[in-house]
Amino acid sequence: QVWQAGKRQASRAFSLYANIDILRPYFDVEPAQVRARLLESMIPVKMVNFPQKIAGELYGPLMLVFTLVAILLHGMKTSDTIIREGTLMGTAIGTCFGYWLGVSSFIYFLAYLCNAQITMVQMLSLLGYGLFGHCITLFVTYNIHFHSLFYIFWLGVGGLSTLRMVAVLVSRTVGHTQRLILCGTLAALHMLFLLYLHFAYHKVVEGILDTLEGPNMPPFQRVARDIPVVSNALVNTTAKAAALTL
Repeated sequence: QVWQAGKRQASRAFSLYANIDILRPYFDVEPAQVRARLLESMIPVKMVNFPQKIAGELYGPLMLVFTLVAILLHGMKTSDTIIREGTLMGTAIGTCFGYWLGVSSFIYFLAYLCNAQITMVQMLSLLGYGLFGHCITLFVTYNIHFHSLFYIFWLGVGGLSTLRMVAVLVSRTVGHTQRLILCGTLAALHMLFLLYLHFAYHKVVEGILDTLEGPNMPPFQRVARDIPVVSNALVNTTAKAAALTL
């Protein structure tokens, strides 16, 4: 029995190590490569006649998603949003990871229908590195509150990262209609998501808080009650009655 129990534990440990070993190639990357890919994500490619290379790793995109979560939490603190019951990290993580995984799956499905040459891991990597422009734009505009500055960064920095993804998808898609559907959908979702994070995210979160926890009520305070003024004659009469009773 001891031998069988030890054998089962060893097989479980080996299977767990094997599953982790499957994911290792997607996170085996050098910091210099990540830095180079971050810079490349802001430079649109010009040659679209042949398929452009897409990095098949997930370390950089995953770190960018967590960075975007931290920037959203920082924006909650610097804005006028009232934060109650925690830092709302779960909401920020759900928003960022939901966009990354959901939009990647949707665009991969469209790419499959449009006969584009891209895998799911490549789509996750492409969209993840595309969030680098969002991180720069939100970090700057959360600390410098000017709408004109945000629109400049939205068109400049966010537009460059979007053009990079669009150019890569164009190089891997055949047919003008397929390119228009696939790239137009990705560009619209990516740019609108940045607008949502800047203008509507905090209001939506505050509305959810008000729905779950009730309206923003002021804290309970002790207020001194107004005591009516009693005349001296009434006090004297009361004291004499009490003395006679005793």
